[in-house]
Amino acid sequence: MGAFPDLSLEASKLLLSASLTAAAVFLFLTFFPFAPKGGEPPARKMAQPPKLQGHAESLGAGKAIAVLTSGGDAQGMNAAVRAVVRVGIYLGAKVYFVHEGYQGLVDGGENLKEATWESVSMMLQLGGTVIGSARCQDFRTREGRLKAARNLVKRGITNLCVIGGDGSLTGADTFRAEWSSLLAELVKTGGITAEEAKNSSYLNIVGMVGSIDNDFCGTDMTIGTDSALHRIMEIVDAITTTAQSHQRTFVLEVMGRHCGYLALITALACGADWVFIPESPPEDDWEDHLCRRLTETRVGGSRLNIIIVAEGAIDKQGKPITSDDIKNLVVKRLGYDTRVTILGHVQRGGTPSAFDRILGSRMGVEAVMALLEGTPDTPACVVSLSGNQAVRLPLMECVQVTKDVTTAMNEKRFDDALKLRGRSFQNNWNVYKLLAHIRPPSTKSGYTLAVMNVGAPAAGMNAAVRSTVRIGLIHGHRMLAVHDGFEGLASGMVEEISWERVGGWTALGGSKLGTKRTLPRKYFEEISASISSFGIHGLIIIGGFEAFIGSLELTEGRAKYEELCIPLCVIPATVSNNVPGSDFSIGADTALNTITTTCDRIKQSAAGTKRRVFIIETMGGYCGYLATLAGLAGGADAAYIFEEGFSIRDLQKNVEHLTEKMKTTVKRGLVLRNERCNENYTTDFIYNLYSEEGKGIFDCRKNVLGHMQQGGTPTPFDRNFGTKMGAKAVAWITGKIKECSRHGRIFANTADSACLLGMRKRSLVFQPLSELKEQTDFEHRIPKEQWWLKLRPILKILAKYSIELDTSEKAHLEHVRHKRVSLESNI
Repeated sequence: MGAFPDLSLEASKLLLSASLTAAAVFLFLTFFPFAPKGGEPPARKMAQPPKLQGHAESLGAGKAIAVLTSGGDAQGMNAAVRAVVRVGIYLGAKVYFVHEGYQGLVDGGENLKEATWESVSMMLQLGGTVIGSARCQDFRTREGRLKAARNLVKRGITNLCVIGGDGSLTGADTFRAEWSSLLAELVKTGGITAEEAKNSSYLNIVGMVGSIDNDFCGTDMTIGTDSALHRIMEIVDAITTTAQSHQRTFVLEVMGRHCGYLALITALACGADWVFIPESPPEDDWEDHLCRRLTETRVGGSRLNIIIVAEGAIDKQGKPITSDDIKNLVVKRLGYDTRVTILGHVQRGGTPSAFDRILGSRMGVEAVMALLEGTPDTPACVVSLSGNQAVRLPLMECVQVTKDVTTAMNEKRFDDALKLRGRSFQNNWNVYKLLAHIRPPSTKSGYTLAVMNVGAPAAGMNAAVRSTVRIGLIHGHRMLAVHDGFEGLASGMVEEISWERVGGWTALGGSKLGTKRTLPRKYFEEISASISSFGIHGLIIIGGFEAFIGSLELTEGRAKYEELCIPLCVIPATVSNNVPGSDFSIGADTALNTITTTCDRIKQSAAGTKRRVFIIETMGGYCGYLATLAGLAGGADAAYIFEEGFSIRDLQKNVEHLTEKMKTTVKRGLVLRNERCNENYTTDFIYNLYSEEGKGIFDCRKNVLGHMQQGGTPTPFDRNFGTKMGAKAVAWITGKIKECSRHGRIFANTADSACLLGMRKRSLVFQPLSELKEQTDFEHRIPKEQWWLKLRPILKILAKYSIELDTSEKAHLEHVRHKRVSLESNI
């Protein structure tokens, strides 16, 4: 089938190994090469049927899996439950819902119900947990665990998938450790027969961390965290407008228990004046420092102040710092009109973000594989996100490191607590301190940097510009803003830009500097003159494929124009996510969430209509990233992209698949089409084909989403990503200018003086533009290798397409204390 070609052996192995990939920060993912190098462009190569070494459907034969959600709810839990159910059934196992968490496991009866494929339909976009969660004191007792064990044994369930926090996972590990003795006692008391005990001799446990707090060590992002950040940022943006109107100071308290992750990322994403997190309490004179900061901001022309407080914030002595304490301080010392907003459980509510849906889905797939591959000797494991890769880690090792953080804070070893949170947490903290707590020095570097936007607008561009300008000023540089891209640089539309000028830019979509697709080759002479007249020593270009091509042209022009011999850095920013050298581009996450939300609404519009299929066209040029990832996040039945060719026969098979679907209780279908997936099979053609073939069975509607995908407020991921990319780019270009400086002149003509800053497996790396030429399909404006193509088998399985997979490869259990850490260096 064209939307889901037959899987290659390589893709099949990947799906059933620990190397499962997924989206987005986040978020969001493992980056594997897909296409072969050289020869025919990978876009047109059809995947070949796998050489099977086993049938996936037999992996779960005769086995049963129970899935439960426990503890506090988190958006994305339903996506994980859906994936566990569908992949479990796909692999031949029985899957049971456990309603109301551990309480349902203890009470049994109707709380344990066998799940069907249709029973998890329409769950993907729902927040909370559909199967319920509850605090359970009974399970803490041996008597309660005896009841739970009997309920599982009577149904032949020997595989338990627990989605919850560290407390829930610790309880699962205790349950597993006691399993043999629980069975022996049940046999002795007549609760179960000896035969039943023999058939259920061991229990496999796999955990997935569902928590908005992101406080579980061993995973970089827990299910629900990204969605919670979305809720927080929506409120912060709304509060900002009223704060500006009345010149107010707002103190916002966010959740997180004893973890400051939500507070820290919120502060980065909204440019807060101050943030209080438990891992790094403020200095003893913080009251004076805070008041100075707020005063400086107001004097600089700002009409508002934002202070973010984590609910577990403390001072150096371990005394809580409350929102009311801060409000009273500001009112008493400064007399500012100050309000406190405690966000509370609104952070847990609402629709899950695209990232959390994809994260939950891929974690669910990996959890099922871990359960079905488990043996009596396999320790209870937790499926987690390491870098951007799904891995399995010993559950209790992760729990222990999580407890070590609490111990370090209790013992006032705050530096150790920060380190235990991980390299990414430390980097976020360091960038925030640079932007919020350091002001431009009085002594200047003598260097001038220019920043510009090129190509189509993308949400998050302004956050990258703000970070670039402010970090540049902190380095002592003179910062220039170039308006309207290369065309503006050629015509001299350049102005000096100040610290205050970029205040509040993180929340703004589009491009404040203005951006155009014009390439520089025909303007070399004028651009050279502008570089010379404005004394530009380094250039930071934020944009999409045009930014990449235009920068390549500038490096080619160095041979003729000496003024072009300055260091330059490209920061990828495009909704299409098609820039070579980076697995993510600024703006792609915002576009993906826009598409996902729109698809939710479109599907909801058919709530009262039976049997309807929606054909949705997404942007992306020849790149199928948005269509594929939105397909995963929206539960699409098919996603047509350029990278995987398809024929009329494939389209017909997809129609037949939807026809069969309409015979079930699920009466809605969703088909996504990338705008340039095929020159002849247009959106209108596919719509007409589906309408004709579906007569009497289903009707069709089509939507072309268009430029709404480029607009909107940036997501927390794009704001944070843009901020960190800008900071990193300035640090690099500063070093490169010094390296290329000779007798007061800058001369940079080496390959490594013109680089693209890209994200690779969560590492920010600089790659010479000349090297990236070999990795680029210039005709179709896409990289030759695209990691996200490996996600398409998951999309196919969850849409109930019948495929066979090679299951010969097994995932390996890693150890959290020896786990690979992020290569991203401190800024």
